[in-house]
Amino acid sequence: MNRIRRFLFLCALAATIGLPNVGQSQVGQSQLANPDMASEKELLALPHMTAALAKSIMEQRPFLNMADLHALLSKTLSKEQLAELYGKMFVQINLNTAAPSEILLIPGVGNRMLREFQEYRPYKTIAQFRKEIGKYVDQKEVARLEQYVFVPVNLNSASDADILSIPGTGKRMLREFKEYRPYTNIAQFRKEIGKYVDKKEVARLERYVTLN
Repeated sequence: MNRIRRFLFLCALAATIGLPNVGQSQVGQSQLANPDMASEKELLALPHMTAALAKSIMEQRPFLNMADLHALLSKTLSKEQLAELYGKMFVQINLNTAAPSEILLIPGVGNRMLREFQEYRPYKTIAQFRKEIGKYVDQKEVARLEQYVFVPVNLNSASDADILSIPGTGKRMLREFKEYRPYTNIAQFRKEIGKYVDKKEVARLERYVTLN
């Protein structure tokens, strides 16, 4: 019996080694389509998405804030259509800097929840967001809201899991992020990461990082 227990313990341990601790990541775990990364096919599968809109999104991305995407889409879609679309696709917003108008674009968020989002600034972690917003809504709703937000990761102290939670960041980019530590300013980040990706991608990645 002891041998069986030991075997099961070692199997469980092996299964966890090397896996990122997503519970501690700084970017909300999202099932929403990312307009900066989605393929044309993925965009066209979204509600109220037309070929013309999909083309415009792909031509104008990356969207460095949700307001820019909303400005594009609101030219042709109604308020009701936008709400349905934003239930499937969104540009994640920075919990600490997003304007009230951006927060209110999250489906189901009204003035009351807007106040709660802002009350607990500055957020240091996504875990803090879960705790504070969990005072007002249940865990299922917290998980839904989390998909729309992120807390920037610290370039010099972020864990592997934090960095890997940034959309589009894999093991190769993880190595590049860590190789140039310590970063002394954002200009250094742009220069070093710009060796591997173009300026648009550097700008997209920069949204998710901080030195504070």
